[in-house]
Amino acid sequence: MECRFCKHKVETEFADLVNSPASNSYLTAEQLNEPEVFYPLKVMACEKCFLVQVDEYKKSEDIFNADYAYFSSFSTSWLAHSKKYTEMMIARFGYNEKSLVTEVASNDGYLLQYFKEKNVPVLGIEPTANTAAVAIKKGIPSVVDFFGVRLATKLAGEGKKTDLLLGNNVLAHVPDINDFVGGMKVLVKEGGVVTMEFPHLYQLVLNNQFDTIYHEHFSYLSFTTVSKIFEAQGLVMFDVEEVPTHGGSLRIFAKHKEDSSKPIGPNVAAMLQKEKDAGMLNIEYYKNFQVKVETVKNDLLEFLLKQKRAGKKVAAYGAAAKGNTLLNYCGIKNDMISFAVDANPAKQNKFMPASHIPIVQEDRIKKDKPDFIIILPWNIKDEIVKQLDYVNAWGCKFVVPIPKLQIL
Repeated sequence: MECRFCKHKVETEFADLVNSPASNSYLTAEQLNEPEVFYPLKVMACEKCFLVQVDEYKKSEDIFNADYAYFSSFSTSWLAHSKKYTEMMIARFGYNEKSLVTEVASNDGYLLQYFKEKNVPVLGIEPTANTAAVAIKKGIPSVVDFFGVRLATKLAGEGKKTDLLLGNNVLAHVPDINDFVGGMKVLVKEGGVVTMEFPHLYQLVLNNQFDTIYHEHFSYLSFTTVSKIFEAQGLVMFDVEEVPTHGGSLRIFAKHKEDSSKPIGPNVAAMLQKEKDAGMLNIEYYKNFQVKVETVKNDLLEFLLKQKRAGKKVAAYGAAAKGNTLLNYCGIKNDMISFAVDANPAKQNKFMPASHIPIVQEDRIKKDKPDFIIILPWNIKDEIVKQLDYVNAWGCKFVVPIPKLQIL
């Protein structure tokens, strides 16, 4: 395999989750009797630039299509995070009615709506037509396309160079990361700012977050490696923040290399040092992760078998992509977990890929009164526990399998 950034031949295995369907390929009842396509889910680490990555087994245009089922606005905590970001950026950089804020992977307008409320002009770029349609209904102009140098050049030619280009949880999703970052260089104004948020590889390793590995995520990112990718396209980091979303993410701030108006802050050197101290510049750091992955699998299977033998009812909350990775790696089917609740109507009345666990509305919990609810999107477990506090009435307990099995 060739590294998608530096083109070095990659030979170090980071984790092998065997085979899995695409994590967001939810099934209809009719599809349950049809064959499912499984793709290898092996993750490699580049010995030269330390980019952790999967090969492009499933093409991005097949993943991010009109049937894409992830809508950002169904998480209240994510909306709150987005609103707080908007307020921070306006206060820090002074965006106003004369500015343009552009978001790559703008989804259903979950974030740009807050800039719009402040009378800041916005533009969304979103490859999935169904989520973009929701944003357009909110009054958010949206281009349905994949971002890269081609689209950036087209938009720049139309006079749509931007003051702020942002992207949350998209940098890991692009197969051609050089073209993607190259597009940023083209579209951002000379004194403009790029911010990107992505799950931090440091946290993935530290907290055993292997369920965030799936075919949509082509890359798993450290600050050190992302800095190199941006520098190769003429962009440099001038700040970085650690944020709690998705189990621990980084928010990076980048500018044109030629822009002297924004000094490079101390957080940049501090984060580079933190990763160096953790051993992330040594390929040995990436070689022992598989053992931690297998421990989670064994513990979860033992728990489910114990409850099955005891006649207990086990349900799940959140038909999230990370949940599909976990369940499919562990080989868990609907005989172990009877149903999964999800707030997203686009997923309800469908079935999780491979496991065939039915996805239902929340009222099913009150009807069936399960003994345990496994929280699959552990990154919002506090939000879920609060939302479902009524299950305490019959003694139901919550279970979180990552980073290690916990019964709350």
